Amino acid sequence: MNGRIVSILIVGLLVVSGVGLAIYLAEKPAGDAPATPQPRAEEPAEQPAPEDPAPRVPAQPAAPVAPPPAPIEVAPTTGSLRIESDVPDTSVFVDREYLGPAPVTKTELAPGPHTVLLSPTGYESISEVVEVEAGEEHAVSISFKTIRLDAAIAVVHKHTFGSCEGMLRASPDGLVYETTDEDDAVTVRFADLDTFDVDYLDTNLRMKIRDGKTYNFTDPEGNADRLFVFHRDVDKVRQRVIGGG
Repeated sequence: MNGRIVSILIVGLLVVSGVGLAIYLAEKPAGDAPATPQPRAEEPAEQPAPEDPAPRVPAQPAAPVAPPPAPIEVAPTTGSLRIESDVPDTSVFVDREYLGPAPVTKTELAPGPHTVLLSPTGYESISEVVEVEAGEEHAVSISFKTIRLDAAIAVVHKHTFGSCEGMLRASPDGLVYETTDEDDAVTVRFADLDTFDVDYLDTNLRMKIRDGKTYNFTDPEGNADRLFVFHRDVDKVRQRVIGGG
């Protein structure tokens, strides 16, 4: 019995398979060649995703350009002297250092007083103290052909009886005795002097006016040196004036 059932099942499967094959052949178009496989188009290579651009920073205003530092000025520490003379062959000395004939310039002098001596041929030497300032050039111009005299000394005029005090001044124009006693004051030109001398031992300076009065002066402190120096400086100019020099 069981074998019969198996046989029936086998026959049924064969029938179903045959029917399916017949349906497949009926639907298939005649003469179609088997389809040729087509090559697959190459897919484009995958492009890397663009990188995100860096975040944009807002533009900052340009910082102001600082000006270059100003040059440091070094203050001068020395000064100079320009020395001139109106007489040829004038030797120039500054603080006893010989510089040569005038005109000449001495540089790099320390600020303060400096002694300038000019010694021309045929004339008396002249010495001056010049105050030098840092960073400055000072001019010293001496005219030996010009007569210069500005001297003064305190004196006591000895009278026959008593005395009076005053100032004896000298300039190229002559001598002037200034005193509170108006009757004793006098002005006299060098050309009108008959005598002008000094007695160092007696501390006496004598001035006699031609056809006039004689004055005997002494130093209030008995200093004969002051009388001597005053007489020396004045008499040099007096000799030039009365000699036409």
